[in-house]
Amino acid sequence: MKPRFNLWLESDDGVVLSAWRVRLLEAIDESGSIRAAADQLGVPYRRAWQKVHEMEGRSGIRLLETEVGGEGGGGARLTKEARDLVRRFRRFEAGLEEVILDRYDKAFGAANE
Repeated sequence: MKPRFNLWLESDDGVVLSAWRVRLLEAIDESGSIRAAADQLGVPYRRAWQKVHEMEGRSGIRLLETEVGGEGGGGARLTKEARDLVRRFRRFEAGLEEVILDRYDKAFGAANE
């Protein structure tokens, strides 16, 4: 047996941030495109856009600055607030796996047995 965990943050309306949603935001930031981020994560563009809208609605924070396509193409980038949210989530989750493994070892014995 091995312990597994999934971390997410909720508002009264539902999930605001999760590891997957943060990966989506990071992929958008790296690629400059919601479509490219969706492709990278293997999800439809519509789903990626829906998740961004959910996060914005549930957090009350504008996460993306977008440019409509045209000759030069459109694009998307994270707002300063979104980058801060991603940074804070990553800081919050850092080290949790070690804590969980330690607690597992104390409750069930060595994780590698």
